[in-house]
Amino acid sequence: MKIIIAPGAFKQSLSAEAVAQAIERGIGRSGLDAQVMLAPIADGGNGTLDAFLAGGGKRVTVTVDDPLGRPVEAAYGVLDDGETAVIEMALASGLELLQSPRQLNPMLASTYGTGQLMKAALDAGVKRMIVGMGGSATVDGGAGALQALGVALTNAYGENIPRGGGNLDKLFLVDAQGLDPRWKKVEVLIASDVENTALGKLGAAAVFGPQKGATPEQVKMLEANLSHFFTLINAQLGIDVRSVRGGGAAGAFSAGLMAFLGARIESGIDLILQHSGFVDWLPEADLVITGEGQIDSQTLGGKGPLGVARLAKEHGVPTIAIVGGLNADDKEFHDAGIQAVLPIVTKPMSLEEAISNAAELVERAALRLGYILQIGR
Repeated sequence: MKIIIAPGAFKQSLSAEAVAQAIERGIGRSGLDAQVMLAPIADGGNGTLDAFLAGGGKRVTVTVDDPLGRPVEAAYGVLDDGETAVIEMALASGLELLQSPRQLNPMLASTYGTGQLMKAALDAGVKRMIVGMGGSATVDGGAGALQALGVALTNAYGENIPRGGGNLDKLFLVDAQGLDPRWKKVEVLIASDVENTALGKLGAAAVFGPQKGATPEQVKMLEANLSHFFTLINAQLGIDVRSVRGGGAAGAFSAGLMAFLGARIESGIDLILQHSGFVDWLPEADLVITGEGQIDSQTLGGKGPLGVARLAKEHGVPTIAIVGGLNADDKEFHDAGIQAVLPIVTKPMSLEEAISNAAELVERAALRLGYILQIGR
């Protein structure tokens, strides 16, 4: 058999690459005669940089500001072509950088550190930049990142407004003259599978604000502030991104990049599958194995494993998922293209126990799958 192993990360437990390696070990232990290809995935959120670098490239570490302005070591990647950079915004502006729920504050959290990462990659001479959206702690429309890149956002007195989505109401003037002219020669791709707009009932503040710690009152303020920000951009620069599909990703960071850098949105999972060689292998494959920490309604809404299954289904290749947990109707994931789901938990255990033993549990699930695949052979 020819098998493609293309799982996502198990959050707080295993990277996508570690999951893929555990599945490979389990299949190998089963004695199944198989040729495998590892293609770890992400969808633009956490793990995106690792997924892109799994097949080669280099990681460059930079000291940047975290969402609350504290110094943190983050990294960007340069792919083997030497001209493409990968920015995982969660590494600089992500929720996982905040140590406790009390630190969640989208009114103050900023994408400034992601802008610093992008500037470092620009200074390295790249010609193409893939910015992975997801896992952010921010709802600032990308204002912080744009400030780091040279865009002046000032109040009525000509002073730079403070960082954070809660301060956008103070904005009076948007001045892009300080934006580095080199950006005109850089292709910027937004890796995201989010379809929400920047504003509205399904916009960045309403849908994602509560996940980042916003109270109902703060959601209303953030919505008003984002509306003020993007309305000023339209009025002063003639660029309207308020209703662009996908502009709401990462607290409307996508909309900010589209407005100032001419960025365009591409499916995060599709970009990674093309880069990894998954697409090239697929016509010869007999089976695809994907997976993630939990399959649920978000997965069925378009997360990585569904993208894998969708593409595999187009080529007539079945997909099986190995997961930490299953919280979706069986018929729903089957209709979505995932033929079967195998949870890794084999007995009653706490979440902490499952997380600490995840590698072994994944390997054993793959071992059982390998045995099943030999029935009738």
